[in-house]
Amino acid sequence: MAILAACAAPEILVPRDGTVPYGIDLGGNWRIQPESLRNQRRIREAIRKTDGIADRDIFGPTNKQSKNSSRSGSGRVRGGLVYVFLELGESLKISQTEHGLFISFDRSVVEEFRFGEDRIVSVGQAQAQRVTGWEGDTLVVETLGRNSMKLTERFRLIDGGQVLERTIILRSREKEEEQVIQLFDRATS
Repeated sequence: MAILAACAAPEILVPRDGTVPYGIDLGGNWRIQPESLRNQRRIREAIRKTDGIADRDIFGPTNKQSKNSSRSGSGRVRGGLVYVFLELGESLKISQTEHGLFISFDRSVVEEFRFGEDRIVSVGQAQAQRVTGWEGDTLVVETLGRNSMKLTERFRLIDGGQVLERTIILRSREKEEEQVIQLFDRATS
């Protein structure tokens, strides 16, 4: 019985190290590489594959029964909304402090990640648990939605600090994962 109860327990994210590794500064202006810009379609496909909604529910024929089931809360509401916490942009301006990271996406949306955080974040009515911290020289941000869907973002410097690698992993409630990597070059201006 106890084993079954443990298996059914909802996932809880474990807080990560909040101490910035020596010499790691993700700050600067970054411009997406052309190959990564083409990955925007792959990101939309990853969201579609992991949002918990069957394509047949969206694109299937409409009938009286399906309309009634949507009203009862079994339609799109069943899906996960963790993807609403994902920000995308072609240019990033990153400011890093001892306690956190601020990312401006295309000069319009600013996202704040506090090192060592473990808090509830919200976008509209969508809420999720978020933990942010360091795993070696990589900043890891995990956002877990109420339907066990998870968004993981990993930021690290490669090529001598001239390229920022952002790995985006979207996980469905069935634990299926879709991963997309974006590469950003350090902008000179």
